[in-house]
Amino acid sequence: MPATTFDDCAAPVQKTMMAQQHANSDANVDPAEIARFARLADDWWNPHGKFKPLHKLGPARLGFIRDAATRHFKLPLRGMKPLTGLSILDIGCGGGLIAEPLSRLGAAVTGIEPTDANIGAARQHAKATGLVIDYRAVSAEDLADENRTFDMVVCLEVVEHVPDPAAFIKVCATLVRPGGLLILSTINRTPKAYLLAIVGAEYVLRWLPVGTHTWERFITPVELDSHVRAANLEALDCQGLVFNPLTDQWSLSRDTDVNYIGAAAKPL
Repeated sequence: MPATTFDDCAAPVQKTMMAQQHANSDANVDPAEIARFARLADDWWNPHGKFKPLHKLGPARLGFIRDAATRHFKLPLRGMKPLTGLSILDIGCGGGLIAEPLSRLGAAVTGIEPTDANIGAARQHAKATGLVIDYRAVSAEDLADENRTFDMVVCLEVVEHVPDPAAFIKVCATLVRPGGLLILSTINRTPKAYLLAIVGAEYVLRWLPVGTHTWERFITPVELDSHVRAANLEALDCQGLVFNPLTDQWSLSRDTDVNYIGAAAKPL
């Protein structure tokens, strides 16, 4: 599930978040979305709060990332820190729900967000847990302007929130070093996704506030693959993320009808 958002943010909050987009005025971000996430900054690490779906989704996403990385970079999948030696950029890191476990797996992690509030929450939690993560309140475009590259770029539940996904993925691709890997996760645009991710999650189960999702912004795997190829990356290799209500757990699956996650390599 994508991160929880609200539709009722006040105009002053929106103005503040727009001012926090820093140096790059061409950042491919939605000011309203940024303002909504900022309103929830204090709730990121509450496993029973507004980000509960992301806490539940975390282990399945992390398993995919770990396996994709160890397979692609030919790392031994043993020990507590299989990602040692890799530099990883987490775009749209929020409060650090994925950045922290990636750091614990041994990676050197940089996390970016356009909002100071989310970055502040992420820094505070990392400090409290003794993790060293380079958190920065910048956009992906800002970082691309610095000519930074990483072994792996992770961007989870973000592309469905940006105005121009194709342009955004091109920016993400520039941040991947030659021979590196891009990991993306999002929601498919299908009737099933509408019923489960919007009607079910928002109106029936109340996992998320009403208005969190916009069905028209969901992206099919075919469309995402097209964007990835246009960014000069190899074809997207994706798996579904499926929720089992009997076990209250998410797992990887061949079913990509709703949530899915994929990896694309950058040629040498």
